[in-house]
Amino acid sequence: MEESAEIVSDGGHEAAAAAAIMDTENGLVEEEKNMDVKVAPALISVHPFEKSVVVAVGSELRLFNLEGDCSVSLKDDSGGPLHSDAIRAITFGANGRLFVSAGDDKLVKIWATSTWHCVCSVSADKRVSAVAISHNGKYVAFADKFGVIWLITLDEDDANQSKVDDKAVPILGHYCSIVTRLEFSPDDRFIASSDRDFKIRITAFPKRPLKGALEIQSFCLGHKDYVSGLSFACPSGYDHGFLFSGGGDSTVRLWDFFSGLLLATCEVGAKAELLQSTGTKDSYPPVTDLCSSSDGTIIAVAIQSLHGIVLLNCDFSDRTLSVAKVVTLEENYFPTSLALSTFTQRMWTIMGASNDLAPSTTQLPTRIRVISGFCKDRSNDNGHDPIVLEDNEVPGGQKLLSHLQGSPDVTKEDAALAAAAEAVKVSMRNMLIKKEYTLDKRELRKRNRNDRKLK
Repeated sequence: MEESAEIVSDGGHEAAAAAAIMDTENGLVEEEKNMDVKVAPALISVHPFEKSVVVAVGSELRLFNLEGDCSVSLKDDSGGPLHSDAIRAITFGANGRLFVSAGDDKLVKIWATSTWHCVCSVSADKRVSAVAISHNGKYVAFADKFGVIWLITLDEDDANQSKVDDKAVPILGHYCSIVTRLEFSPDDRFIASSDRDFKIRITAFPKRPLKGALEIQSFCLGHKDYVSGLSFACPSGYDHGFLFSGGGDSTVRLWDFFSGLLLATCEVGAKAELLQSTGTKDSYPPVTDLCSSSDGTIIAVAIQSLHGIVLLNCDFSDRTLSVAKVVTLEENYFPTSLALSTFTQRMWTIMGASNDLAPSTTQLPTRIRVISGFCKDRSNDNGHDPIVLEDNEVPGGQKLLSHLQGSPDVTKEDAALAAAAEAVKVSMRNMLIKKEYTLDKRELRKRNRNDRKLK
């Protein structure tokens, strides 16, 4: 009898231990879900000649044709599925003929802007974090969350060039670090890639990029936090041009990307007086986006806690970078994405986020603001200020805003706009800031990871 009781007792201990392990694992799973809340910043991209504007909110692409003054429904002729998860990157090609979208559903979709039909849909192995189109329109590059950069060939003028049919080829990597931005240089001789580990890599991009390994031209090292924006500038009189970068360290930097030399640093967060307290230390908020005109005369920066944008002035001959103006927008408007039309010199900005945390949650609002009247010579603008257009002055007017925002007027939704701003902060933190995991959490992530190759 005593022996039987002992066996029962041991069995009870084993059951209790198993239950405790199960409870711990369930708790870790729940904590993991909370850390990886699916909140994606709203994105905006504008045709180089301002023929159309595209907005990405969650898995939805919203398109407005400014030439036809109408919204457009996208059509997928590639045989692939539509986007089913958050879109993380969108861009037009330099000539405006192509548009690319990609994101967490591991799909890279290439659209012909003449008809807005999807001409190619590529399934990636991992979630996609960045895309770029070569200026000659022959290649699309994209990066996945493991830091591998892939190339899709769109044209085959050279018989010796390997043909790629709806398949991507890996060309370089960032060693398991999330790639945050990709940019081709204007002459297509280089491709710049930045990552979560503060690095910017400049890679030589030959005419036959699939023939052999690509050579590293330089590394641009100096950021003290993740790099969130890249933009090439080619002022007249300079052979190779320059590269601007913005980052989580609240700085914008000017690089001689050919040699990797840091030429100038502008502490935009400090200049905009955005000091904030985070726990035990004070810091400045990160740069969330950066764009510039091709000649570098217009440089615009979005900062996480700034309800507006910062305009910079760059003197390439003196190698200086400074704040020219801060364009203030309404309270609770914090741009999540910037797009510059090189043809009209209008800056399109958007604030918003998708929120898939709870299906019953009211959709977070999306708000678009357009800024015009840029002076190309920032050092001699005679007090001329850029103009924030009223809604009725925006190209496309209320019809455009109604379609791209999802509502013609969101200005009265102050609380919802504030919630969207906070959601974007969570998204940026979860996506780009490295997380520390205990051994138990690492093992849990391995068992629950979802990065298997698509069949």
